[in-house]
This record gives sequence, structure tokens and C-alpha cells, in this order.
Amino acid sequence: MSEVVVIGLGQLGRVFAGGLLRAGCTVVPANRSDDLLTVAKAHPEPELVLVAVGENDLHGVLGALPSAWRSRVALIQNELLPCDWEKYRYADPTVMSVWFEKKQGTDARPLIASPVAGQGAALLCRALATIGLPCREVAIGDAQLFELLRKNVYILTTNLAGLKTSGTVSQLWAQHAGFARQVANDVMDIQDALTGRQHDRDALIAGMLEAFDGDPDHGCTGRSAPARLARAIGHADEFGLAVPTLRALAG
Repeated sequence: MSEVVVIGLGQLGRVFAGGLLRAGCTVVPANRSDDLLTVAKAHPEPELVLVAVGENDLHGVLGALPSAWRSRVALIQNELLPCDWEKYRYADPTVMSVWFEKKQGTDARPLIASPVAGQGAALLCRALATIGLPCREVAIGDAQLFELLRKNVYILTTNLAGLKTSGTVSQLWAQHAGFARQVANDVMDIQDALTGRQHDRDALIAGMLEAFDGDPDHGCTGRSAPARLARAIGHADEFGLAVPTLRALAG
């Protein structure tokens, strides 16, 4: 029986744990505050180590992860890019862009199929299939990077534009498309800088709109939006980017 360590038992961590259990895996739960070296001594060779902590806790976990687990890591965070794991010398971890929403007291609800790349991709797709959540495998490299960028553009554009417009994603595009494009262009400036290359902006906008169609009533903004804006401005400052629309939102 496959053994999977799940670090982080919030809403997403519990969804994945449930799917993995249904797929016949033994799930080893761990909180980010646990002594991971102790857990690794008891479970030195899991098939996968799923890091399901929030964005703000990711770097602390990646820096502290036991060496025995480093080749087995899977990541599912928003605002994720290769620089996040390359900083800690991880090579080709399993990475998923999660396109389902899970809030307390409700079932997980998919927008589109969640793409995943890496050695653990088949296992994660099988686990999500057992709980009715669509998933698809993509290749490591450019295909994986596009999916990460597409999710980042979606999350950041809707969250940050929503600070001004509120409403749903369908309302954002129907009533404020010009403003949404300005926000998206600033976001894509930051993504280009973080990845060190320019990307196909038309393709990323089309990918964002596909997700809009998947859940047109999805709310634009939420509690995390101010922190996302501050993080985006910090990246822009680091690279000397103008991002005028984001700076106007920040006041």
C-alpha cells in the first residue's frame, strides 16, 4: 500500500487526504509545526510528500524538509513558480495547479480540471478522481509553467481587480474588461520578471477566461486580496517595475 505524507491539514490538505485514502493509500498527516525529522524517521520512504500548507508557510517548510523526502515532494500552492522550489535546490517536484474551491462546511467545487506534472501526477489524479474532482496530467517544463502562470494570472487579476470592483468574475469581464486587462498586464509584467522570460499574454488571458466560464459566479476578491496586492507590489519593487494599476489600487 502506498504511503503519502500530507503536511498541512487545512481545507485543501483534508480534501487530498480524503482522496488518497479512497485511492487505497496510507495517509500520514503532519502539521507544519511538527518536527518533520521525527516524522521522516518513522516514514523514510513515502511515495509522495504533499505540502499542503498556505503560501505564506511554503518557504519555511521547503527549507526545513528532511533530505529523505526532497525527491518525493508535491506542491499545490497558489502564486507558485519554479523560483520558489529552485531556491531550495528541488529538482522537478510534482506540481499541481488546483482549480477547485473548498470552503468550510461545503463540498469541493471544481472550476476546470486541475493540471499536474511530475512523478506523483498519476497518483494525485487517481486520488482526486475518487472524490469526483477532475484532474489532468501535463508535461514537466513549458506546459507545467504555462499552467502555473495561468493560475497566477487568474488569482491575482480577480483578487486585485476585485478590491475595486467587487462582484463576480463574469461581472468583472462584462462590466470592467478594460480595467481587468490593465490589472492582468501588471500581473503578467511581474510573472515575466519572476520567470526571467516573456510569455504569451493572449494565451494566458484566454486561459483565465476559460476558468471564468468554468464558474462565472465565482467571487473576485476575498480576505487574502490585500496580502496578495502587497506581495505583488513587493515583487514589482524588487524588479523596478512600474505596475501603475496595481500601485493605484494600493493607494
